[in-house]
Amino acid sequence: MSFLLTKGKKRLLYANDYHLQIKLIMDLTHSPFFLSLLGTGFTFLMTSLGAAAVFAIGKSRQELWHSLSMGFAAGVMTAASCWSLLIPSIELAEEGSLPAWIPAAGGFILGALFLYFLDQRIPHQHPDSDVPEGPKSHWHRATLLFVAVTLHNIPEGMSVGLSFGMAGLTGDSGILAASVALALGIGIQNIPEGAAVALPMLQIGKSKWQAFVIGSLSGFVELLFGVAAAVSIALIQPAMPWLLAFTAGAMIYVVVEELIPAARLTEHTDSGTLSFIVGFTLMMVLDVALG
Repeated sequence: MSFLLTKGKKRLLYANDYHLQIKLIMDLTHSPFFLSLLGTGFTFLMTSLGAAAVFAIGKSRQELWHSLSMGFAAGVMTAASCWSLLIPSIELAEEGSLPAWIPAAGGFILGALFLYFLDQRIPHQHPDSDVPEGPKSHWHRATLLFVAVTLHNIPEGMSVGLSFGMAGLTGDSGILAASVALALGIGIQNIPEGAAVALPMLQIGKSKWQAFVIGSLSGFVELLFGVAAAVSIALIQPAMPWLLAFTAGAMIYVVVEELIPAARLTEHTDSGTLSFIVGFTLMMVLDVALG
């Protein structure tokens, strides 16, 4: 009898340990950190996938690809700013004491000014330009190109991180679905964006592998800023309407200041315009269907 009791206690302890392990796993996988790591890790991998275009696209097609990729990325980011950031910002602000338009408009303007400040203070060069911007520096053109896209990936990472952070904090399946839609949209547009970074590296003498690595690393900042935003979500939750709108403003600044002009600077202007429409529609459908 004592043997059976001892064996039963061991089974009970094992069962309790098992359930505790399952609970710990569930807590981990539903945490803001883990969810944001998954979301931004996915977008980073999509950037690497796009950078791999250096192994497949010939020089004769690079100009057309650049126009298509910039137009598509602009469309995705514009739609994401509206459906995934500004509208949630307004909805959250309606629960507060201020008129809903104040956090949305104020955060939007601050986000655009933030990117403007970075553009003015940090040396960089856009892929479609021969003239560096920002303070004078002795940086190599490859470094300037890398910095330009890396700066503009910051708001994309923050948008995905904040969205998944809110999903982990609240446990709301609707927010999680919207976060997945946002990550899918950003990830899809990161494919041409990664190519847009890597392909110009070939033109300035980098090898295909060097161009691939540089293009991939340009998306790593999304993971860093996304996870950082998600980890601090509990502290910044009261400011979420402002932060969502802030990210939207930063993204729209990138669209207007870089992506749309880049999509129309070549002879393939119709292709760039149509790719913008495709990108916008895709992101809108993803957000409405999954969100």
